Amino acid sequence: MRTADDGRDEYRAEYNRMLLAKAEAGNQITQEKYITVSMPTRKFEEAADTFHRIYNDLSLNFRRLSSNLTELEHQDRLQILRDFFRSQDTSPLRVNFKQQMVRGHDVRDWICPDALKIHHNYIDMGDKVARVIFLKSIGTVLDDALIYRLTSFPRNLMLSIDIQPIPTEKAIRKMENTIMAVEADITRWQRRQNENYNFSALIPPQYESVRNNNREVLDEMNERGQRMFWSQLTLIHLADDLNQLDQDTNTLVTIGREFNCDFRVLHWQQEDGMNTALPYGLRKIQAMERNLTKGVGAFLPFATQEIYHKQGIYYGSNAISRNPILCNRKDLLNGNGFVLGVPGSGKSFAAKEEIASIALGTEDDIIIIDPEYEYAPLAAALGGEIIEISASSMHHINAMDMVQGYGDAASPIALKSEFVMSLCDELKTNGHISANQKSLIDRCVEKIYRKYLQENYTGEPPTLCDLHMELLKQEELEAHDLALSLELFTKGSLNIFAHQTNVDMNRRIIVFDIHNLGKQLKSVGLLVMLDALLNRVIQNRRLGKRIWLYIDEIYLFFSNELSANFLSESWKRFRKYGALATGITQNIEDCLRSPMARTMLANSEFLLLLNQSPTDQIELTRLLHISDEQMQYVSDAPRGQGLIKVGQNLVPFINNFPKDTQLYRLMTTKPEDLYGEEENL
Repeated sequence: MRTADDGRDEYRAEYNRMLLAKAEAGNQITQEKYITVSMPTRKFEEAADTFHRIYNDLSLNFRRLSSNLTELEHQDRLQILRDFFRSQDTSPLRVNFKQQMVRGHDVRDWICPDALKIHHNYIDMGDKVARVIFLKSIGTVLDDALIYRLTSFPRNLMLSIDIQPIPTEKAIRKMENTIMAVEADITRWQRRQNENYNFSALIPPQYESVRNNNREVLDEMNERGQRMFWSQLTLIHLADDLNQLDQDTNTLVTIGREFNCDFRVLHWQQEDGMNTALPYGLRKIQAMERNLTKGVGAFLPFATQEIYHKQGIYYGSNAISRNPILCNRKDLLNGNGFVLGVPGSGKSFAAKEEIASIALGTEDDIIIIDPEYEYAPLAAALGGEIIEISASSMHHINAMDMVQGYGDAASPIALKSEFVMSLCDELKTNGHISANQKSLIDRCVEKIYRKYLQENYTGEPPTLCDLHMELLKQEELEAHDLALSLELFTKGSLNIFAHQTNVDMNRRIIVFDIHNLGKQLKSVGLLVMLDALLNRVIQNRRLGKRIWLYIDEIYLFFSNELSANFLSESWKRFRKYGALATGITQNIEDCLRSPMARTMLANSEFLLLLNQSPTDQIELTRLLHISDEQMQYVSDAPRGQGLIKVGQNLVPFINNFPKDTQLYRLMTTKPEDLYGEEENL
C-alpha cells in the first residue's frame, strides 16, 4: 500500500509488513499455466473453427474441475515471451500493430533480448544465460509430484509438456503387432533351445517382462478405456551466470532421479529445444515416448489450486501451498459475497480485515450495518463516521428517503412501495399485512411522493409521518388499522425513522450502529439501513465511484417473505450498479430455510466459509457441491481457517493476523485480546 499522508500511514506500514512476511512464508513461486494447441493446416478458416471447438471442449472440462480457462489475446501472448526474454523489463507491453507494420517493424523487436548467442549446451541472452534439458526416459511408475517439484524450483523457467494423441485403433494395432513380434522372438529362442535338446529351459526374464508389459498395456486399452499418447517434456531455465546455471541444471537432474526419471542436457540442439519449450506450439526435437492416459496424467501441472489476482486483496495463505491468496472481487462476474461461520470462528475479523485493506489501499467507499458494535473502533481509526441509531439517539435516518434514479428511475414508486410493505410487515405486531393493506400502501405511497417527484427530487422527501397521515385519510378500515400500527413509530417513542435525515450520508466510511435498537426494532433498523444503502449505491453509481457494503446478522432479513424479497431485489441491484455487498451471519441454517437466501448463496462467487456446525456442513455440501475432503477444512476448524470460494475455485486457507499490531487490536473482539488473560479469568 502506498503512503497517503492522511494520518493512517502507520496502519499501512503495518499491513505492508504483514503482507511481506506472509509472502516470504510461502514458497514465493508464481506459476502460470498455458495450453497451446497447434495443428498443421494451410487454411486459416479451418484452423480457426477447430481452435474454437477445442477451446469450448477444454473450457467445459476445466469447469468440471472447478477451474476456468481464459483465451489469450495477441498482446498477452507477446507479454509472456517478453517477460521470459527480457525479465528485467517489467513495464506492460503495449503494441499498436497497424502502426508498427507501416513502419516495417516485427513483433520480435519487442520480445527478443538485445543479444542472443547459441552455444552447444547453453544459450547466452546478454544479461542472462539459459539451458534446455529434456526427459529422456522415465521409470515404470511415474509420480505426479515430479511436475510440482520441478515447477517449484525457485528460478525463472518454462516447462513444456507436448502431448499428441494416438488414434485408438492405430494404437491397438501397434500393440498387437509388438506382442506378435515378441512372441516370434520367444518362439525362435525356444526353437534354438530345442535344437540343443534343452527342452526344460525357461524363457529369459527380459522376454517375459516385455511380453507381460505389452499385454498389460493392451488390456488397459481394451478393457479399462485407457488411450495412448505420444508425450515429451522439455524444460528451459534461466540463471544470472554460467556457474549458477550449471548448479541449477544439476539440481533439476537430481530431482528427476528421485522419481526414476532421466533428464539430459540437449547438446547442439539448444535453439531447437528453446523453440520447443517456449509456448509456440512447435516441436523441434524428437524425444517422444508412448504413455497411457494415467501416465500422461502424471504430467498435468495441477497439484493445487491458487487464487492470485492482480490488485487483489489478501485473504490468507493457501493451506496446501502456503502461497498468499489474493482476490479481486471487482473482476468477478458477481462480486457479492458471504462470510459464514459459527460464533468465534473469526467472521467479523475476516470482514474487518477486508475493510481495512479497502480503506487503506483504495479510494472506494464503505458502509457497514453493525448490529453488535463490532466495527465502530476500526472505522473510527480509519476516519469513518459512526452513526448511532437508537430510540435515544439524536441521529436520524428518514425511512422514506429517495434519491434520483431510485428503482432504475423508471419505477421508483414500485420499489419504494415494496420497501414500505416490508417495513409495515416488520412493524405490525398482530400478523402479516393483508393483500388489501398492500394495495392501500401502494396507493398512499404514490400520493405522498407525487409532489416530490414532480419537483424532480428537490426539497424534502416525505416521511413515515406523511404516510401515517395519508393512511388516516383513506376510507377503508384496513388503512386505519395500518395507521394504528404505525403510530408507535411515527408519533410514539420509537419514531426514530420518522424524521428527516440529519446525518452526512456522503462520508467515505459509515458505520450504522444499531446495537441499542433492541430485538424488536433490530430487524426494522436493518431494513431501513438496507434502503439507505440502496440510495447511496444509486448516488455512487451516478458519481462513478465504487462502494462496498457490509450487512452483519443478515439472517434477520429472512424472517419473513417481504423483507427477504426486498433484500433479494436490492442484492441484485447492488451488483448491477457496481457495488459489492457482503452478508455476514452465523445462523446459516436459518438462512438456508429461505429459498431466496439459498439462491443468493448459490449465485455468490465469493464465499468465506469458516468453522461450520455439523448441520450447516450438510446443507452447504448440498448447496455448493463441496466434497467431503474439502469440508474437512471447516469441520472443527481453528479460528481464522476454512475455505474460500472465488468463482469456481474452492481453496482451503489459513489467516493468522499478527497480534502485535495496532490493526489487530482494532479488529479483534476476543476478550483475552481486549482485556488481557488475567482480567478474562
